[in-house]
Amino acid sequence: MRKIKFSAVVTVVFLIFLSACNSAQTTKISLAEVTRSLFYAPQYVALEKGFFEEEGLEVELQTTWGGDTTMTALLSGGADIALVGSETSIYVYAQDSRDYAINFAQLTQTDGTFLVAKEPQPDFEWKDLEGSNFLGQRVGGMPQMVGEFVLKNHGIDPHADLDLVQNIDFANIPGAFASGDYEYVQLFEPTASVLENEGQGHIVASFGEESGKVPYTVFMTKQSFMEENDEAVEKFTRAIYKAQAWVAENSAEEIAKVIEPYFEDTDLDMLAASIDRYKSQDSFATDPVLDEEEWENLKAIMDEAGELPADVPYTDLVNTDYAERVMSD
Repeated sequence: MRKIKFSAVVTVVFLIFLSACNSAQTTKISLAEVTRSLFYAPQYVALEKGFFEEEGLEVELQTTWGGDTTMTALLSGGADIALVGSETSIYVYAQDSRDYAINFAQLTQTDGTFLVAKEPQPDFEWKDLEGSNFLGQRVGGMPQMVGEFVLKNHGIDPHADLDLVQNIDFANIPGAFASGDYEYVQLFEPTASVLENEGQGHIVASFGEESGKVPYTVFMTKQSFMEENDEAVEKFTRAIYKAQAWVAENSAEEIAKVIEPYFEDTDLDMLAASIDRYKSQDSFATDPVLDEEEWENLKAIMDEAGELPADVPYTDLVNTDYAERVMSD
């Protein structure tokens, strides 16, 4: 009996020790995403496939709905890392922030919105937009700036040639379009496909195909967090890179099965079709490097929209060290 009791005690002590070691090796990361979208499929893959856990990270995801609220969460300490458009880091930098946000891992490399028409338009041409009632996105946000950039490239002045409405909150745009008298709207997936499936809209064009490569959504963190958590940021980037590789190597159907828990109200076939649409236009970055050409394209789009507050150098707000390290492993 004594031997049994002694063995039991040793086992319990060992398990407690092992649990303590595992706990000590796990770093908790609070991650804020600007919205919930299939556009961020690699992020959900990293969570569901356990790539963060493999790096010793416990990532808690929160959806903060909008660029302003996401950056507020990051800058106030409500989140350690944010997935949001790179333009937000430029806005913060221009305000002379002492602890501004650094872009360190790119997730998407094109615009992720699609032009949805109220009525079917199999022979759509961009000039069809002239004089239309157009439900736009938030002023100063990437969707709206890219939208304006594309329209201007097609000879359309969005503020002179359209009846442009921009006073609807991001989360309420799909409902407003479906119930209102708007003729066109700019939407992400799977919302665009859901409206199409319900007969309330029809996808007629892709802003991502028209605008070229830009650092559309990027993981960023404050300078101070990066300096104090260098190893954690590298591990986070490595997990994202694993997910990017997995997404590139697998079919839209397989990706949809993995990330389905994040889109429980959307049919699996529709998820797969939406993911395939993003894959076909190379929206998902295949590595976390945000290169200088993309950064300059971003600034050109912001400048064209009249929203570039300062000519922020690439080297000031972009850190590719982590991406380059994990890619060389």
